[in-house]
Amino acid sequence: MYLLRNIQGLVRGGGGLTWLGRFALLYGLSLSVVAQSPQLRTIQGEETGAPDARGSGGSAGGQQADRQLSGSISGRIIDPAGAVVVEAQVRLARQDLPPIQEMLSDENGQFYFSDLLPGPFQLTITAGGFGAQRVSGILRPGEAYIVPEIGLAVATVLTEVQVGVKLTQVEVAQDQIKEQEKQRVLGFIPNFFVSYVPDAAPLEPKQKFELAWRSTIDPFTFVGVAAIAGVQQATDAFGGYGQGMQGYAKRFGAAYADVFAGTFIGSAILPSLLQQDPRYFYKGTGSVRSRILYALGNTVICKGDNKRWQPNYSGILGTFATGGVSYLYYPASDRDGTALILQNSLIRFGETAFTNVLQEFVIRKLTPRLQHHPPAESR
Repeated sequence: MYLLRNIQGLVRGGGGLTWLGRFALLYGLSLSVVAQSPQLRTIQGEETGAPDARGSGGSAGGQQADRQLSGSISGRIIDPAGAVVVEAQVRLARQDLPPIQEMLSDENGQFYFSDLLPGPFQLTITAGGFGAQRVSGILRPGEAYIVPEIGLAVATVLTEVQVGVKLTQVEVAQDQIKEQEKQRVLGFIPNFFVSYVPDAAPLEPKQKFELAWRSTIDPFTFVGVAAIAGVQQATDAFGGYGQGMQGYAKRFGAAYADVFAGTFIGSAILPSLLQQDPRYFYKGTGSVRSRILYALGNTVICKGDNKRWQPNYSGILGTFATGGVSYLYYPASDRDGTALILQNSLIRFGETAFTNVLQEFVIRKLTPRLQHHPPAESR
């Protein structure tokens, strides 16, 4: 109170001070009063809120720093043609930072994740009809990470068909037959009854007849038969047929009948009934001696439809059956009963053995189109 009365006196009388001096003196006295009064200091602090301002200022600064550290991830999704993919599901996973966030791409194919803490991340993008796509990266503090344009690939459609083992073997065997029908020595001589696939699928009866038919109607078969008939004509073999065009025609018909009957009986009918494979399976490995023995042995042994080696009943019986059939159309003067049948059978055995040796050592090298690998049964 004493200080207040002195202040009032100074303001009224002046005491020789100028107005500027009076103002400075009043200001200084007022500061002195405030400093000496705890009550005023307390009130001033409550009114100005200095301590709260300091506290709130620190909190605001921390929140602002957090906002500066957070970042965002955005990108655009397109299909293989370059068109945007709408409503693709975008899944954002953060390493050790749950939860996982998800969103759908907008009408422009874009997505945007905001307020993200820095660190590694992975995006998984899925959409109907497309394969899943994954993108990884590292988000730095305060970074607006723009993912390079994400192109989705069309999903591969896998159709699984449950079928029996036998049906699968039929399909595989059919593919192998198509390859075998391309096998031609020197590019024009048919070589259909040879498999260069060691573990080829067994043939169904229909497929055995198909190979036999294709072999007997091949143009080169007629050329070969014509040549045989010409040699017989020149040497006057089976003289009962006579000479001239009529004799040649009879020899041609008999020779073709031998080929036709031998092929169908020994390579289709009996193999179907006895469940044996009429093909020669190329060995191609081992010593020369072992390969020769293998080739000669294949005149009397063969693979069964169970893929096991067994006596070649089809070939042996087929050879004698063909000789017996030939007895019906050869000239009566040349039908010497069993001698003719035995002769033709032995000739056919010899031809088969010689052909097998050629198959093992010569013919493969002269065949331009070969079946190198078996088609896969199922993939």
